[in-house]
Amino acid sequence: MDQAQTLRNQMKRKNENTAKAIAVVSGKGGVGKSNFSLNFSMELSSQGYRVLLLDMDIGMGNVHILMGQQSNQSILHYLQGSGSILDIVQKGPGNLSFISGGSGLNQLVEWHDIEIKRFIEGFELLQKEYDYLLFDMGAGASVNGLEVIMAADEVLVITTPEPTSIMDAYSMMKFIYMKNPEKDFSILCNRVMNFKEANLAVERLKLATERFLHKKVHFLGSIPEDLNVRKAVTKQVPFVLEYPSSAASKQIKRIIKNYIAARPTGVQDNPNRFVQRLTKIFSNR
Repeated sequence: MDQAQTLRNQMKRKNENTAKAIAVVSGKGGVGKSNFSLNFSMELSSQGYRVLLLDMDIGMGNVHILMGQQSNQSILHYLQGSGSILDIVQKGPGNLSFISGGSGLNQLVEWHDIEIKRFIEGFELLQKEYDYLLFDMGAGASVNGLEVIMAADEVLVITTPEPTSIMDAYSMMKFIYMKNPEKDFSILCNRVMNFKEANLAVERLKLATERFLHKKVHFLGSIPEDLNVRKAVTKQVPFVLEYPSSAASKQIKRIIKNYIAARPTGVQDNPNRFVQRLTKIFSNR
């Protein structure tokens, strides 16, 4: 990125002092959601934006593993401890920041009033520190996870071309739609062997959503099945860094370019929408 673009991004931040909250979801595991979230965040960060990736699969997080980092502090430490949420923000590769979901927990995490209060207070601070908050949600929909999804400005649904995965993606969107018909969706098709078949599968998904949910969705793009992605996972390095010339990396770059061009960075009409939604949703429990 050139110096002029960096300056333009800095000027934007002066006028837009709040982050855009993006929830990345899938109908089930195994579609490469966390790996997409990591590399999408990495590429956004490389464009000069301040990006915080949050692993919301609390107790079973794997984002830190994908980038070869230790999970010494997690969101759970903040919720059940003291201090600022900034204390648990860790530095990943490049300029990316992340918060781990933690791993190895053998019990369910139950949120009480104190955890909810700290969660809201934490994100009231974080939204002023970053341009993007990217939530890598756990597969499916937990109670607390659903509330974060409902508060997010945008939902990215990750699927693969397989019919079962497409159906799971539709079921997830329908579930979210029933909770909030106004929620905006984008679809990303991952691990694609044949782009033509993938486009047809996504088109059927879009048509079903429009017909039965009366909801238009945006097709973000497709990422091919790429052996370099698997190699990067084994090396615990984001594939956009380890294999920048790979087919998957090139496609991520195209997706980011189109994404930035189509969407404003901040929420200018109401800078506190995300936190306001969180507060309202949790208060209606």
